[in-house]
Amino acid sequence: MPKCVYELAKNRKSVRNFSSNRVNIDDVYRALEVAAQAPSGANRQPWRFIIISDPDLKRRVKDACEKGEKQFYDSVGGEFRGWLFSKGLSWRKPFLVEAPLLVAVFMDEKAPYAKESVWVSIGFLLLALEEQGLGTVTYTPSDTDLPSRELEVPEGYKLEAVLPIGHSADEKPRESRHRLEEMVFLNRWHTNEK
Repeated sequence: MPKCVYELAKNRKSVRNFSSNRVNIDDVYRALEVAAQAPSGANRQPWRFIIISDPDLKRRVKDACEKGEKQFYDSVGGEFRGWLFSKGLSWRKPFLVEAPLLVAVFMDEKAPYAKESVWVSIGFLLLALEEQGLGTVTYTPSDTDLPSRELEVPEGYKLEAVLPIGHSADEKPRESRHRLEEMVFLNRWHTNEK
């Protein structure tokens, strides 16, 4: 029996550690079919996806991403740097080779509301992957040009995210969410009367 959208959203978590269990690529295609149903500005459907299964290409994408990440992490200071390290995050991205598959998500830069549309599509994709029993994290490289070159992406398309996809081996619990009353107001800011 399929889960309802609320259950999928409530159970989904960011996964950075993956088991070595094989992923059925047809499950990923089904999830991408869901992502392709997202609404988009002027119905331009500005998303493009590359599924990456080749181990050597995954390694090259990882190396390209880490090169940009190292520069970013070296430049970050203060409270944000402390937060990154408190979460166990660093410029190293081993999940890009440990996950059985990667999906690189690109945006047609000329399309109206392209970024917003692509991220709605990614939201659909996350829930569809959860329904298939697959985990992922929405990772956006600090320098999107480096991995795009490895993937031979034509001009006019910008990398928005790389999603490592696999079966979760991540024991970290799901991050907590704010209570609805903290985020939703009726008619005016901070009015919660029903």
